[in-house]
Amino acid sequence: MNELPVPAAAGPDPDPRPQPPEAPGPNECCESGCPICVMDLYADEMAAYRQRLAEWTARHPEAQA
Repeated sequence: MNELPVPAAAGPDPDPRPQPPEAPGPNECCESGCPICVMDLYADEMAAYRQRLAEWTARHPEAQA
């Protein structure tokens, strides 16, 4: 009797799609002109996210819809 191979259990995706950073809450910026504002940090995180997403999309062209 021929037995079919049993597929291996699917593990975590080795190259998951990057997730966007969480936006600051409505009360997280005090609007006092802080030298390092949470909005500036968020903008930096979004730029890094867009770069990671572009790189991921280049590796996964099938994901473009």
